[in-house]
Amino acid sequence: MDRIPVCVRADDPISQVGVVGALRSRPEVQVLEDKGVEEAEVALVVTGGVSENGLRLLRSVGQASRARLVLVATEIDESELVSVAGVGVVGVVRRGEATPERLVRVVRSAAAGEGAVPPDLLGRLLGQVGRAQRHVLGPRGLTFNNLTERESEVLRLVAEGLDTAEVATRLAYSPRTVKQVLHDIQVRFQLRNRCHAVAYAMRHGLI
Repeated sequence: MDRIPVCVRADDPISQVGVVGALRSRPEVQVLEDKGVEEAEVALVVTGGVSENGLRLLRSVGQASRARLVLVATEIDESELVSVAGVGVVGVVRRGEATPERLVRVVRSAAAGEGAVPPDLLGRLLGQVGRAQRHVLGPRGLTFNNLTERESEVLRLVAEGLDTAEVATRLAYSPRTVKQVLHDIQVRFQLRNRCHAVAYAMRHGLI
């Protein structure tokens, strides 16, 4: 089994020593010294809460390496998840739940490109995202996937094999409008043609 290179950064020396000690004996991970931060696949950032100092530490670690960020925090709520996700955090662990086993599970998830958030926080975050979609983005014709509702409809129908005329008929648009929608998507995402646009959207979960 390959060991996952991990670096630990904490906003106080006691937390730094504690988390490093908890992980050092685990066969699944390789705890790197300070000079090895550029080689880390996952970075554990330990902080009291999501203050400006905590966000600054997260940004600093993110800029110093390509590691996926995991936040270990004493306190965090769903509103703060948006802020930490914005600086690249893919995993969150409450400090009170940060057993060696839990830390290793989240590190392995992060290394595999998966997210890991406490279930109660995730549920409330999804509720917050839904409210933002309904009350902020929806009235402006936008969605979280960076496609408008019209763009999503057009791509879904193209993905089903409909040509321009058929898409236009189904959605009561002109063929020119359908072509313009597809052109706008291709330009925004730097895609070569409509087939590339459909493949990209499906691969990234946009439709």
